Amino acid sequence: MKYHLITLGCYMNISDSERVRTIIESQTGYEWTDNEAEANLVGILACSVRQKAINKVYSRITKWNKWKHKKSLVTFISGCILPNDMEKFLKLFDIVFRMSELEKLPEMLRHYGVVTPASLFSDLDSMPKNQSIDTFWKITPHYSSNFEAFVPIQNGCDKFCTFCAVPYTRGREVSRPSDEIVEEVKSLVGQGYKTITLLGQNVNSYGLDKKGEEIGFPDLLRRIGEMGNSIEKEFWVYFTSPHPRDMTDEVIEVISQYPCLAKQIHLPLQSGDDKVLITMNRKHSLEKYREIVHAVRRIIPEATLFTDIIVGFAGETDEQFENSRKAITEFNYNMAYIAQYSPRPGAAASRWDDDIPAEVKKARYHLITEDLRKESLACNQKMVGKTCRLLVVGHDRKEGYLSGLTEGKLIVRFASENEDLFGGFVDVKITSASDFSMEGELETYQVFKTCEVLGIKETLQV
Repeated sequence: MKYHLITLGCYMNISDSERVRTIIESQTGYEWTDNEAEANLVGILACSVRQKAINKVYSRITKWNKWKHKKSLVTFISGCILPNDMEKFLKLFDIVFRMSELEKLPEMLRHYGVVTPASLFSDLDSMPKNQSIDTFWKITPHYSSNFEAFVPIQNGCDKFCTFCAVPYTRGREVSRPSDEIVEEVKSLVGQGYKTITLLGQNVNSYGLDKKGEEIGFPDLLRRIGEMGNSIEKEFWVYFTSPHPRDMTDEVIEVISQYPCLAKQIHLPLQSGDDKVLITMNRKHSLEKYREIVHAVRRIIPEATLFTDIIVGFAGETDEQFENSRKAITEFNYNMAYIAQYSPRPGAAASRWDDDIPAEVKKARYHLITEDLRKESLACNQKMVGKTCRLLVVGHDRKEGYLSGLTEGKLIVRFASENEDLFGGFVDVKITSASDFSMEGELETYQVFKTCEVLGIKETLQV
């Protein structure tokens, strides 16, 4: 029996999918297949952030339900699902469950005639059936990479931004026990993982829901940093996403103090106009955001800065959009994830008129993307002539080249076809720059050093 799982949306869904795979493979006996057409069990981890992702769900389940006329097939869905969508999915999928109910999935499958040796359920039967996120976090993930990993530290959101459905799909903020987080990070480093990303909807409000019982986000980073100092392995720790409302100088200072805490900050702005920020219920002003950026530049001058921007939000005027364009230039972003606004049922803004025409949203998207290209190019050009440490992540689109990421998550390609370098660190001298990537030359002596770390004894020719 085989299964196939489709994951839509953010890193949190990707992380959740790794625990889903653990339950399926360890508790049901199903084996993974890349080919959904040959699977007997197919599922989706949905994303309700944009309608386009939900449309993909409907497209998939329509196809799968047609397959049921030709073969035995069980379908399931979980992930970030709004109540309205959940009600519709109950009529389309065989199994619909919240992620906190994951441990019940094997029992649900039994009702669909899945015959599995009872011994496979021994560990599952001993797990507490409290349907809480704490139980879910105790499931060991089936990591999808052998050098990059995601570690959830928090679930849910208390911010209620008017454009966002997360509080309605994942609930209020709940912090994971810090001992579990540090132990998982330590275990991953011991297994040779090179990058670890701490995940949460608002990571820098970690611990605020358990005041007096848990440490806060700066202390969590400090514990991980101290752990990193105590071992001789090289690795980078990232986090996403922080909220400007809770971002403090202490967080920035802690990052600056520990080599394993990556010097990259993803700080969502969403809009460069104060009135739009108020309408979005962001609870931070442009000036507050500016103070945070100035602190980053002062305390960690080498850090890269990423952000999120929404264009065409309900009521956004031309002048307000221009303020977002000015913000792109002012803050010198290395990268920005830009989205055209689309209302999501359940979010407060869905009750308002989506009054910006699609063609205007598209035009604004292209304008601000061009602004970002210029800023990214200017930042990358400053890197020419410098030697950068890279984590090699795979083949580049350019034939005969490999691709890597700097500590600041900037893309660099270099000429090589040696797949033994995948998942290892190398040093590359930057020779040229474009808007969203750079090119460099592999420095030979670093190739030998990297190969020792990877346990490769042979001499490599570059």
